[in-house]
Amino acid sequence: MIPFNGIGMGIGSLSRLSNAQTRSISPENFTGEKGKGAMATEGTGSGPSRDLGQGWKVSPSVLVEGNTEFTMGEITGPGMIQHIWLTCAPEVWRSLIFTVYWDDETEPSVQVPVGDFFCNGWCERTNVNSLPIAVNPAGGFNSYWEMPFRKKARVTMKNLSHENAVLYYQIDYTLTEIPEDLAYFHAQWRRSNPLPYKEVHTIIDGIEGKGHYVGTYLAWQANSNNWFGEGEIKFYMDGDREYPTIAGTGTEDYFGGAWNWDMNNQYTTYSTAFLGMHQVIKPDGLYRANQRFGMYRWHIMDPIRFEEDLKVTIQALGWRSHGRYLPLKDDIASVAFWYQAEPHGSYPPLPSKDDLEVI
Repeated sequence: MIPFNGIGMGIGSLSRLSNAQTRSISPENFTGEKGKGAMATEGTGSGPSRDLGQGWKVSPSVLVEGNTEFTMGEITGPGMIQHIWLTCAPEVWRSLIFTVYWDDETEPSVQVPVGDFFCNGWCERTNVNSLPIAVNPAGGFNSYWEMPFRKKARVTMKNLSHENAVLYYQIDYTLTEIPEDLAYFHAQWRRSNPLPYKEVHTIIDGIEGKGHYVGTYLAWQANSNNWFGEGEIKFYMDGDREYPTIAGTGTEDYFGGAWNWDMNNQYTTYSTAFLGMHQVIKPDGLYRANQRFGMYRWHIMDPIRFEEDLKVTIQALGWRSHGRYLPLKDDIASVAFWYQAEPHGSYPPLPSKDDLEVI
């Protein structure tokens, strides 16, 4: 029998013994080194702990200075990140960029505003109850995406604002052997604001190599009245050009809902293991002028596998007179999540802080 390496965890493997080593990085142990936690003598908790001293929550968080990139953790492999928890103020969720570099990469495999990575792109706290992403009161961000690496993992937070930001975090990982067939985790953010008339929003393009697509998050602002979600999602894979291999039937259908999410003449939210339309922000008649939505779909049980390349798009369609579709000019931000063999293609540069903002 092949020895268990401590990854691919679930209820069926929970009782198995392994030689994997559990480690954790936080502001109380920046290296994750064994027996080196809670040794800080200065930090953001220095004031409250001044009567107690070392070992008494001296360094629970860090200050990410404006216009800098803070290294949250650097791990020598082989191993796997199994859980990440963090929290910060909602007003910085679009200006703090969560990035991850694998092995010897100079460009990140994960590059996403931190709020969007955790399905909270609108910078207003909303709980999420799903398998890989959990957001709990009040703004506790949790990721359970498996993130294997062979040589090294480097996790950072880029602060695009000129103002400092307080960040609490913990990275839980295991040091163990990684099988050859395990691919690397990737995530990329894009935005169309507004989406040009009769164009589609591109969720991802430029993926090259072998892998599988595992998730979509959308932060969608409807810039017109009436139902906005008639648009189809399309997956172009392995040489598809004009027409895709996979075409959905409608926006709410792709996210596991139906009939406009309309129950009792109102949008009805839900958050489940693999699918959710978990956030509806309504106009208030004063400063909030547009409805905003948050929705996710995790392809954990049905990954979209590709051999050579992948492109994913979604239409924005409403209705106009006489039963005709109306192409919409909405504000759509997306995160694509996938695994692939390295190397990966270059990501488009992120827009400026002003163009990232929720307006």
